Amino acid sequence: MTTATDTALRDELRELVAVRAFRYGTFTLTSGRTSDFYVDGKQVTLDGRGLYLVARFTLEHCREHGIDAVGGLTLGADPIAAATAALSGETDHPLTAFIVRKEIKAHGTGRAIEGPDLHPGMRVLLVDDTMTTGGTFLQAQEAVAATGATIAGALCVVDREEGGRETVEAAGITLHALFQRSDFSPRKSPA
Repeated sequence: MTTATDTALRDELRELVAVRAFRYGTFTLTSGRTSDFYVDGKQVTLDGRGLYLVARFTLEHCREHGIDAVGGLTLGADPIAAATAALSGETDHPLTAFIVRKEIKAHGTGRAIEGPDLHPGMRVLLVDDTMTTGGTFLQAQEAVAATGATIAGALCVVDREEGGRETVEAAGITLHALFQRSDFSPRKSPA
């Protein structure tokens, strides 16, 4: 059930994303595509209030879906996973946070995933700040699957609506986006 407080907080987060994360111009994306806008999610997820709101909605999603661990491919997932786990520490079911490395460490333990061990029976939520093609979710999925944990879904702050949802869902992962690109009207970046 959505409360008036939830609606107000969601509106606040949407405004933070619109003002701080969206940039307009010509940008090359991680996928190699060129775009006339860029969503710099870290402008929100590395801001105290923005991160709190993202973590609150992510934790709510985790509770609704019986999630035990939250994380994803570094760097977009890192603040979301850590903040969500921190918020969960005040509850009777604290979550585990984890970070999937882009490349396995060549030294030390040689781990592909940092954080407490994931194991069979754990329900995992993959997270990221922005999704275009879904490639970061697929890379994280591969590392998590090797642990035997169950990927119970994925969550992003903004779905750019450029095919990522279809790619992720074709891989058997249900995606929840806090916002879609179509939730935002084009604005000009401040000069």
